[in-house]
Amino acid sequence: MKPEVFHPLARLVHWLMAILIIGMLFIGVSMVGDLSPRHPLLVELHKATGLALLVLVIVRIGLRLTLPHPPLPADLPAFQRFAAGASHLLLYGLMLAMPLLGWAMLSAGGYPRPLQLPAIAPHDLQLYAVLRQAHGWAGYLLFATVLVHLGAALMHALVRRDGVLRSMWPGPVRRSE
Repeated sequence: MKPEVFHPLARLVHWLMAILIIGMLFIGVSMVGDLSPRHPLLVELHKATGLALLVLVIVRIGLRLTLPHPPLPADLPAFQRFAAGASHLLLYGLMLAMPLLGWAMLSAGGYPRPLQLPAIAPHDLQLYAVLRQAHGWAGYLLFATVLVHLGAALMHALVRRDGVLRSMWPGPVRRSE
């Protein structure tokens, strides 16, 4: 039998990642073109948070694959089921790709990596430029995908009122009546 709500650990990781991803998006945008004295701090914060998100997304994928999760509402149209599945795959892909692109970018640029991590790309400034652009565009795509995800969650909560948002809500969950 499928549960009505996500496992508490899955909910905790989801909301922790949501906070970190939103923070990362704002830090990333703030870093671009910022030559103020705070720039090095923003870069270090961005790197550390990116590494934390890489670990968390691996944990999250493991949880998603091993823990049972609530089904989508039975009356959800086929197109919306497809869109939900596709958008989740895109989110997971981007959540995994973003820190890996950042790590590869630092490697290719010869920059220090958090925790003395090994390089995952050769030192090559042309590759660095490509990876930097890819990391930026993936960030914009992640931002757009997060907005769509938030819009879908609000649609389920405020329009459909079908319990989808409630199933991932942090903290105690009241039973639907």
